[in-house]
Order: sequence, then C-alpha cells, then structure tokens
Amino acid sequence: MWRVLWTLVARAARGPRRSCTRQGSGAPAPGSGATIFALSSGQGRCGIAVIRTSGPSSGHALRSLTAPRDLPPARSACLRLLTHPHSGEPLDHALVLWFPGPQSFTGEDCAEFHVHGGPAVVSGVLQALGSVPGLRPAEAGEFTRRAFAHGKLSLTEVEGLADLIHAETEAQRRQALRQLDGELGHLCHGWAKTLTKALAHVEAYIDFGEDDNLEEGVLEQADSQVRELELALSAHLRDARRGQRLRSGAHVVVAGPPNAGKSSLVNLLSRKPVSIVSPEPGTTRDVLETPVDLAGFPALLSDTAGLREGVGPVEQEGVRRARERLEQADLILAVLDASDLASPSSCNFLDTVVIPPGAGSPSENSRRLLLVLNKSDLLPRGGPDPRPDLPPHLLLSCLTGEGLNGLLEALRKELAEVCGDPSTGPPLLTRARHQHHLQGCLDALGHYKQTKDLALAAEALRLARGHLGRITGGGGTEEVLDIIFRDFCVGK
Repeated sequence: MWRVLWTLVARAARGPRRSCTRQGSGAPAPGSGATIFALSSGQGRCGIAVIRTSGPSSGHALRSLTAPRDLPPARSACLRLLTHPHSGEPLDHALVLWFPGPQSFTGEDCAEFHVHGGPAVVSGVLQALGSVPGLRPAEAGEFTRRAFAHGKLSLTEVEGLADLIHAETEAQRRQALRQLDGELGHLCHGWAKTLTKALAHVEAYIDFGEDDNLEEGVLEQADSQVRELELALSAHLRDARRGQRLRSGAHVVVAGPPNAGKSSLVNLLSRKPVSIVSPEPGTTRDVLETPVDLAGFPALLSDTAGLREGVGPVEQEGVRRARERLEQADLILAVLDASDLASPSSCNFLDTVVIPPGAGSPSENSRRLLLVLNKSDLLPRGGPDPRPDLPPHLLLSCLTGEGLNGLLEALRKELAEVCGDPSTGPPLLTRARHQHHLQGCLDALGHYKQTKDLALAAEALRLARGHLGRITGGGGTEEVLDIIFRDFCVGK
C-alpha cells in the first residue's frame, strides 16, 4: 500500500515544473535547486509520523499548508492546522518546525511536519506537498547526501549514521555512535596533517636546499614523521577485519559429535526453534545458519552435523560441510556430552578438533574455541570434574539453563577480541573501503622511503595524503558516493 502511495505522489510531483540534473545513481545533484520531501519515520500505523522537506522552497511549502499563518520561530514546535493548499481541505492538526539554513541537518532550509501516523493522514499530507510548486519526492539517502554536500557530515560520519540506523546489537550501536561522532574522521585528519607537514618539509628542501637560512634536519624530521605514521597505520591494518565483523557479524560455528546437544544450544542462544532437536543421532545433516545477538555482539550462528565416521552418503556430506565451516569459523563452540566423555566419538572430537587449537601457545592465526560440556544436569551434584585432563571448559545444561550466564560472559570476551570492543581503544575500520585506502596510504609511504629522488618522494606523500582524504570524502568519485547513499532509506 505504501509503495503504491509513494508512486502516486511521485507521479503527481513529476510535472513540467520540475527539472533537475541527474547523476549516475539517478539521484538529483545536491544544490540542484529542487526542494525534496519524504516520510522520515517508519511506515505503517504509528502514533506520530514525521514528514520533512529540504531545499529553498521549504518555507513556501510550510506556509502553503498552514496558511494564513506565518512561519513559526526557528527550531520551535508550534501546533498548526494543516490544509490542502489548493482545496483548503483540513488534513490534520500537527506540530510543525522550521529550520532555516544553514543551521539544519542538510544545511538547507528545512521543515518538519509531525502528524498523526494513520495512513490516510500521511497520504493526504504527502499529496499536498507534492502539489506545491518546486517540490518533489526525495530519493533514497538524499537528505544525508545533501548534508554531506554542504559539509554537515564527512563521509565516515555518513557511514556511521547508516550503521546506526541498521544497528541491531549494543556493540554495533556503540561503534556507529563513535563513527557518527567523527572519531575515525578526526583520526584521519590528524594523519593527513602529519603528512602535510612532512610534505612541506620535503618541498622546502627541494626549493631552498642551498639556502643557508633553511633549518637543519628538515628531511630527517619528515622521515621521522613518516615512520611514526607507518606504525600507526600498520597497527590499524592489523586489526584482522574486526570492525567489518562488528558490522556484518562474526561467524560462530557450533560443532561436536552426534547427540551432544548442539541443536539445543543453537535454539537456546537464538531464543527460537532454529534446529530440530531429537534423541536420534544425525538429525542435523546440513548447516543451519541464523543471525543472533550474542552478549551484545552480532553473530552468524551455524548448527552443523555431528562429526562421526561410517555413516550414509547424505550424513557424510553433512559432516564434510561441518568440517568446512570449522575452517571458516571466527569462533568455535565445541559441544560435548558431559555424561558421555569416554565414548569413541567424544574422544575423537577432542583429539581432532579441541586439542589442536588449544595446544601450545596461541598464535594470531589460531582458531578461537570455547569447549562446552552440555547436559551437566545428568552429572551427580557436587561430584568431581567429569575429566580433570580436559582443556578449560564450561559446564552447561541446555535443559535447565544452568551455566548459560557463564557461557554468555565467555562469549562476550571472545567476541570482543574477534570484533573489537567499540567502547574502548581507537576507532575501528568498519568497511573494506577504509582498509583499502589505509593500505594504499601505507604503500605510498613505502615508495617514499625507497625513492632517492626528492620530487618522487614528494609525489608519494601527496598520493598517501590523497588516500586519507578519500576516507573522509575528499576527492571521492561519484560511483563510490552512489553506493554509500544507496544503502539509506527514503526520508534519510
């Protein structure tokens, strides 16, 4: 229904009055003179719906729907009767706000209509705005794109805003807020400032190298600044894609022998019946995946077939896929039956999956693994440890839920290492684009160190600075901007 409504409004607004220059994405160029409008709150019935405009005709649109009243005071909510500008038909009693540019989200004149959220009210107000000369429906992400074009947001802040809108876990919200606050942008600006200073030193030596008035050690200062910057960039690039995992979710694989309780654990962690639970061994024969919020971190949880030998061809394929997932996992939840640790399947799983990653000192490339002994409710109360020679493990009962809090706390610590802790440390690189340009900057600094020609060295510093600028939006191509703003919904 909403899609049909929006199509009708768009058609009503597409008259000979509207002309605009279009770019690669089909979105009008910021500053093209058009005034845009859209429903900015969620679609469907709600208590209050927010409709907003941006552009030079926003004031005219607000006066047209509230005539004969004047514009309200800037940034103050006023109760007004909204009427259709042509028929004079009452539409709603609404709160209206006026944000004159440049003190607005987009940097342009903006207006907001806080109307009752019924479909008929929203439809009537949108159609009324579409009838005002100079107004047209907004494209996806066009409000934010205009804010970027007018210098209200850097490109990293735009990405942070998009991440905040799509955040589903506490960790994603924290990371998105940090990026929206400009932490990554400020860090890149600081690095760019260091490069600018080093470039100035190199060019000063090129121009005034024979001048006695030139300060001594100019090139040495530039070399020192480049070395410090290389260390900082390398530290960020060694984060093993933690920030990207925080956006998209870490891959957590639940593995173990048949009937260890893997499917029960997946259902318990996802809080819904994802997998079939049965006492019959080999119930799960394929990989079942579900996105979950694990202790505040996003994760893709995979339930796999029980690992055992000598089974039929179908289950054999499930076992092969399970082993394949183990190789791709960011974190393995290894599940064993606490009351059946001496069985051949449990011993084989311990020897082939659990012990190797835990043996010796952990390396950077070693898989992270949590050993979970399920069915602890079958163990005698106050009895000894089921197997003292086991690696560090957690006791859990999927039936009673005992031990779940301890498992969630262990998961939180492991996922904070896998995804990065957004509440501490430097800002994370949340997109492949960030990583690409930081690597390009680091490569350019490598060329600077290798070359003996000062003109080429200066060019390498300019190239490195250009990569940093493209992270925050300086010199970005239209294709990159189109991709970024395409992720936004209409009205944002």
